[in-house]
Amino acid sequence: MNYTDRLSLAMLFVISLTFNACSSSDDDEDLMGNWVELGSFEGVPRSDAVAFVIDKYAYVGTGYDGVEDERLKDFWRYDAEKDFWTQVAPFGGVARNGAVAFSANGKGYVTTGYDGKDKLKDNWEYDATSNTWTQRADFPASARYGSVAFTLNNKGFVGTGYDGNILKDFWAYSPTSDSWEQKVSIGGKKRRDAITFVIDDKAYVCTGSDNGQYLDDLWEYDANEDAWTQKRDIGKDANEDESYDDDYQIVGINGTAFTMNGLGYITTGGPGSPGKLTWEYNPDSDLWEQRSDFEASPRYSAVSFVIDNKPYVTTGNSGGYYFDDVWTFKPNEEQDDND
Repeated sequence: MNYTDRLSLAMLFVISLTFNACSSSDDDEDLMGNWVELGSFEGVPRSDAVAFVIDKYAYVGTGYDGVEDERLKDFWRYDAEKDFWTQVAPFGGVARNGAVAFSANGKGYVTTGYDGKDKLKDNWEYDATSNTWTQRADFPASARYGSVAFTLNNKGFVGTGYDGNILKDFWAYSPTSDSWEQKVSIGGKKRRDAITFVIDDKAYVCTGSDNGQYLDDLWEYDANEDAWTQKRDIGKDANEDESYDDDYQIVGINGTAFTMNGLGYITTGGPGSPGKLTWEYNPDSDLWEQRSDFEASPRYSAVSFVIDNKPYVTTGNSGGYYFDDVWTFKPNEEQDDND
């Protein structure tokens, strides 16, 4: 199923969108967390873009804006202190959506994706100092999209996704040697359209789909041991432990995630239709706590990034509508609808 097919499938669930939004907001008054809107992203509204951070700047680019058979390759730098976007050199490869990105060794990297016709595996490095893109060693496994990527030990890790089949392999990229090394595959099922976040020196991967099912397992990766450890499941009624909330609604596809203050956060995405629920993960207790709903429109395929321990969420789509709003989240404040 290509990206266009996936968008068409998502539109079949538009009827349930209003129900989901209303049902999640009914209980939102008692939840902690304040979403605050900032100045808009200055590129065209889009979905399925990528983002990475170099020093104190975020870089957002590529994606899809709903124009049939076209993809994007423009890139933008975000200055969080000034809440200001500046266009930088366009992406060096072909325009695409569904790619992944990571930062390592002071550079940004974008690899894999879908150009509207072909799945991709080229790998591009962005140098912020010279504002240039340089092609590096291709991702060594099959061309794909819908993967996840994270950074540990100054290396980029890329895995899972869809190449015509759903995948679970993982590979590590070393910027110093411009080389890839295969790592242990994630445990459990194959998956596509999952999310990942990093807390301290561990990466976490969850959500996504396989065989027509939304996955409810959560996996922790230790790069030093090259080992995956399964944590508690995230599905509703998946655990008998009384300390584990039996109303979890974390499963789904095309959400986004970030880390702050040693905690992981998942927001937007969802099962069936675009959502706006926000969940906080504590790795010490291996438990989740629901936070205030994402304040803007429910959506799939937003991007997120963190600068100076402050998270940002932007872009995404709901059916044929594409977004360019930017939001930050303050987990320890009460929601203020006037922000």
